[in-house]
Amino acid sequence: MAHNKIMIIDRETLITGSFNFTKAAEEKNAENLLIIKGNQALVERYSKNFYLHREHAESYKGK
Repeated sequence: MAHNKIMIIDRETLITGSFNFTKAAEEKNAENLLIIKGNQALVERYSKNFYLHREHAESYKGK
């Protein structure tokens, strides 16, 4: 299982890392976040990887 966290904004900004967008992540946890702009080839690679894994992913149904 993979636990990737990525955001692609406007097809040109890539955000990745371990950061959870929570108060604990911001104030207590040892999290990391990397923002990459202006690297279209890298954004395309992340996009392709996302869609590849989305094909075999299962939707969360709740408890």
